[in-house]
Amino acid sequence: MTRLALVFVFLLSALLSPWTLADEGSLPREASQALRRAVTFFHDRVSTEGGYLWRYSEDLTLREGEGKASDQTVWVQPPGTPTVGRALLDAYRATGEDYYLEAARQAGYCLVRGQLRSGGWTYKIVFDPKKREHYAYRVDKPSGKRQHNETVLDDNTTQAALRLLMELDETLRFQDAKIHEAVEYGLHSLLEAQYPNGAWPQRYRTFPDPNGHPVKKASYPESWSRAFPKKDYKGFYTFNDNAMHDVIDVMLTAWHVYDEPKYRNAAEKAGDFLLLAQMPPPQSAWCQQYDADMHPAWARRFEPPAITGGESIGVMRSLLQLYRETGNPKYLDPIPRAIAYLEKSKLPDGRLARFYELKTNRPLYFTKDYQLTYDDGDMPTHYCFKMKAKLESVERQFEQLRREGAKPGKNDGPKKPRLTNRLRDQARQAVRTLDDQGRWLQDGGMRCYRDYRGRVIESATFSRNIRALSDYLKAVQ
Repeated sequence: MTRLALVFVFLLSALLSPWTLADEGSLPREASQALRRAVTFFHDRVSTEGGYLWRYSEDLTLREGEGKASDQTVWVQPPGTPTVGRALLDAYRATGEDYYLEAARQAGYCLVRGQLRSGGWTYKIVFDPKKREHYAYRVDKPSGKRQHNETVLDDNTTQAALRLLMELDETLRFQDAKIHEAVEYGLHSLLEAQYPNGAWPQRYRTFPDPNGHPVKKASYPESWSRAFPKKDYKGFYTFNDNAMHDVIDVMLTAWHVYDEPKYRNAAEKAGDFLLLAQMPPPQSAWCQQYDADMHPAWARRFEPPAITGGESIGVMRSLLQLYRETGNPKYLDPIPRAIAYLEKSKLPDGRLARFYELKTNRPLYFTKDYQLTYDDGDMPTHYCFKMKAKLESVERQFEQLRREGAKPGKNDGPKKPRLTNRLRDQARQAVRTLDDQGRWLQDGGMRCYRDYRGRVIESATFSRNIRALSDYLKAVQ
């Protein structure tokens, strides 16, 4: 290449790149300062007992998770305390500054105080002494009758809490007794709650009786009620909202962190359930939940017994993950049949229906007054009855794994982020939008306070920006 051509390439790359090398000189310092200001505000002004909610009004007087909350309540369900805590750990890994590690540790201690005696967590943690009496917390054991003791696997609740605590435990070299004990207690609870066929329920208070849960393959019921039966579905074998996918991920993470075969065995046992739960052809996919007879079952009034186009994608991702971790080809076997069925089941616009009727494969919907129908013209808006197919991504990963094979047990930890223009943009945007108090304020209102018209502070936005700044700082090191 001639000198003139080299000059041309250099000038072209400078024009295409939003930040030049000269800009790089100030951005690391600005990112570091923004990181400290944002964490200081969130930790000192926003947190309750080290924990966090989902959303706050600008003046912090109004607070909410999935529901209204006081300043003595935090949320476990993401994007609450575990999500924020993991972002704080990212800040520590990027800078090595103990301030961020201590902030993350406080989030961990908050979760320890919210762990139930059944082993996991419910959606929120309360610290008001009177209200704490109604929960069966494992530490600071409150006295009281009819205490809530239900471990929740729905919406990545208990799983997210355990992920943060495991990351903290590993970062602290397993020397913090409070953190380590909570992890061991929680993981033991999940092992005990696993059904004989490898599944987990949506939530639990006690552990299952093996005699009531025979191991069998999924099948169609002779008939099913079109009317909502109002039965308790919490103990059903549950894929809904990717609950089991998240537990499998926790077990594989625990295997890597603690090098204990029992956690890998639990993940593989769950993988065997994924094989059992695939419905017979031609509807070779999965359902949201199954009863003890391995028949598709009702859950909430808008979740009928049906083949699901949504959670089936999550099941296939779990199968791919299990193959990567174990190298066992049986976890790949169900995927081609499922992809072929789902491709044929796409709606005219290319999306998948959330529900397909058993045997007929007709898409199922609900009216706004929750009547089951084949018509999509009057659907409730709070629930996703149609979704992007995402089959291309699953098929691409499947073909790559089948071509290249797996590397069982290989876990080199998180890779150093690449310094890209996109990462620079994200860091610069986080710096630019942070106000002088260390807040990322945004419009959008509050879900539980419909009359509020001011700006809000969101834990999801905080966590996303902290990760962007941390990744940038790691990339430039």
